[in-house]
Amino acid sequence: MHTKAKKSYGQHFLANSDIARRIADSLLLDDECPAIVEVGPGKGMLTQFLRNKGKDLFLVEADPDMVEWLNKHMPEVKPGLIYSDFLKLHLDTAIHAPSFALIGNFPYNISSQIVFHMLKYRDRIPQMVGMFQKEMALRIVADKGSKIYGVISVLTQAYYTAEYLFSVAPGSFSPPPKVQSGVIRLMRKPDDSLTCDHRLFRIVVKQAFSQRRKVLRNTMKTFLKGDELLSDSFFEQRPEQLSVQDFEHLTNLISERKTDA
Repeated sequence: MHTKAKKSYGQHFLANSDIARRIADSLLLDDECPAIVEVGPGKGMLTQFLRNKGKDLFLVEADPDMVEWLNKHMPEVKPGLIYSDFLKLHLDTAIHAPSFALIGNFPYNISSQIVFHMLKYRDRIPQMVGMFQKEMALRIVADKGSKIYGVISVLTQAYYTAEYLFSVAPGSFSPPPKVQSGVIRLMRKPDDSLTCDHRLFRIVVKQAFSQRRKVLRNTMKTFLKGDELLSDSFFEQRPEQLSVQDFEHLTNLISERKTDA
């Protein structure tokens, strides 16, 4: 994982090769995934185990010092090395492969943004294996009813099956961070399609969780002001009680009302 300062990219490097190998081996690669994209390779601890996967390998690194280090010490990866901020990278033009697996020890301060960026390109990313701060990893995979179930849980699980794989102690890094880490795997669902407007779905989910302690009857007034639907018992629920399918149903109800208006 990488914690970036203004000039110095003060990084916590993964120093445990067994953990790095385990992360790399968590990818479930097949012929439908011809490439791998690693975010933030640093000094290549994880990269060394990805080189042998028989796939085209792309490395996205924003730290110029690390780019220089990789060019010098791992020259074989140079053809796929991209000096860029992953969040600003247009994956459709930067990655020359029809689909790819995403992997990395993600910078904790932008890890949620990395997930949302991935969702924009979900049609090309059938799977992701990533190391996050453990708290964030658990949030992404959380089930409905959990206190940590939220926007990122719903939006991710709308398109991917999420699985928590294992925890990583601070001692596996140099220098050790102050938090526990967790590795998760996301596998894109075969039927990668919601039966509702995708953009409206995101808006509805974010609105519902903007006041997570309130029931839907209150938070959905933005979309269903004065609507008789709000008297339905469905709207007595709080957002964490709703499954992805429930949010899909809610989005369709709102869409129908907007169409009728």
